[in-house]
Amino acid sequence: MRAVLRTVDRVLTGLVGLVLLALGGAVLAVGFDLPAPSWWVHQGPHDVLLSTAERTRWRDAGWWWPVVIAALAVLLLLALWWLVAVLRRRRLTEVLVDTGDGEAATVRGRALEGVLAGEADRVDGVERAAVRLTGRRDAPKTRVRLLLAPHVDPGTALHDLTTGALTHARDSAGLPSLPAEVQLRGVKHHAERVS
Repeated sequence: MRAVLRTVDRVLTGLVGLVLLALGGAVLAVGFDLPAPSWWVHQGPHDVLLSTAERTRWRDAGWWWPVVIAALAVLLLLALWWLVAVLRRRRLTEVLVDTGDGEAATVRGRALEGVLAGEADRVDGVERAAVRLTGRRDAPKTRVRLLLAPHVDPGTALHDLTTGALTHARDSAGLPSLPAEVQLRGVKHHAERVS
């Protein structure tokens, strides 16, 4: 289902981009006094967007401008909803756990994130850890952000995280693998004065 949504999203983005590119190209052509496309409503750089006749055509109809404003507001809300849907990263709500007897149980995603973050916080030199589960419920993936103390070797912290917290989470959930994307950042600190 996500592949279909991703394809639809890409097709819609491409179509909107092509339409905006064609409109922008036509406006630039008219603005630089180049020959405008035959379908474009304005033919010269001094042509106005709405003539006096076009602006006053619906002046007596009290319904016209509220309808135009409402339609534009709906288009704006739909565009914002689409943007939020595209930018939002899906958080995994539950993970399927193999119980070993042919049945499966579920673990809440936030609970597993909390346990992973708590164990990652206990790694030597980690000031703060944040964990987010993504992917599918039968094949989760993790995104881990670690804030490291200045004295910590990032390679050692990463090794401790993978052999500790991530391995424990994978084994306890009975997962064949638990891919992780780890982002390491250092704590900002002032230079120490040497005397």
